[in-house]
Amino acid sequence: MANNLQRGFEQAEFEHRTSRAQQMMRELELDAMLFTTEPNVRYFTGFHTQFWQSPTRPWFVIVPAQGKPIAIVPEIGASGMASTWIDNIITWPSPRPEDDGISLVASTLNSLPCRFGRVGATLGIESHLRMPINNYLQLTTLMKKQFVDVSLAVHELRQIKSQAEIAKTREICRITNLAFDKIPQNARIGMSEREICKQLRIDLLQAGADECPYIIAGSGPDGYDSIIMGPTDRIIDSGDVLIIDTGAVRDGYFSDFDRNWAFGHASEQTKAAYRACYEATTQGFAAARPGATTSDIFNAMWQVLEANGALGNDVGRLGHGLGIELTERPSNTATDNTMLKPGMVMTLEPGMVYAPGKSMVHEENIVITENGAEWLSRRAEPELIIIE
Repeated sequence: MANNLQRGFEQAEFEHRTSRAQQMMRELELDAMLFTTEPNVRYFTGFHTQFWQSPTRPWFVIVPAQGKPIAIVPEIGASGMASTWIDNIITWPSPRPEDDGISLVASTLNSLPCRFGRVGATLGIESHLRMPINNYLQLTTLMKKQFVDVSLAVHELRQIKSQAEIAKTREICRITNLAFDKIPQNARIGMSEREICKQLRIDLLQAGADECPYIIAGSGPDGYDSIIMGPTDRIIDSGDVLIIDTGAVRDGYFSDFDRNWAFGHASEQTKAAYRACYEATTQGFAAARPGATTSDIFNAMWQVLEANGALGNDVGRLGHGLGIELTERPSNTATDNTMLKPGMVMTLEPGMVYAPGKSMVHEENIVITENGAEWLSRRAEPELIIIE
């Protein structure tokens, strides 16, 4: 049963986020920022709805250089936005393909004080517009200001989580651990990946998750070769190894970690690969301190994997940021070099190809504190669990 952690945030949380954004905007010489994607709109407003699943309507939030954000949203979302801390809400009867809010966005941006003549938008790395490109191009012609990319700056803004955000991640990690704990009693030889994951989804929901949008599974004789596919109808047999990686959500915040099991028996090579990944998480955790970098985390983990015979790592990174999206910046790679700061929520995800066609991956969730890292997920067992 989930605890009684308060849902949503106090208004002070959104005021603080906006204040930090406006300080950043002064440094970047911006008159405003325009947001169009669900995570960024929710981050600044608290507007939380499943309606983003519909691609029909665009949504816009403007953060001006001073004052509260401005929402320009379809009429269908007016009452929902009015329930947030936002009070300047402009609407139109969307869908209206001939002008789906574009003229309203342009006139609102043009009406703001023009100190720098620049408006920030997430145009670059790990971002998208979530509006028709033709509408964006039209908007640029209606503007008296120039659009500039602020994707990296916004990623950096969202990287530092408040204590309230960290508490939400800690709670969904607790829930995910409870569900994973039931796998050894629920999963059996003769079941399919899909059946095992279906029961896991039920257990996650019963434990307090709101949704489980990401549950993958991979299995095979003494190992698996993919960590992004499945679950499939493949039947688990004696000697198989199964990985399940899940991103469950409570109150808009994700967990993201995996667990591995063997059925009946496992080879010594597979058990050794499991121990190597477990030790890599230990070393990654030790390296995850304020002032260190994501590349320090990568190097600490990769040295362990390499010393234990890793043939490679086809994932491309050994962990990433985590929050209101399943994966956020930064990435734990050899060249990322993002400075670690208190409040950053991260995954440690060491993985290795230990034999042709066979991978082993561990993943845990941590938060960077003033004194080092703190576990948010409860660590996996140090030895591979074998389900008899």
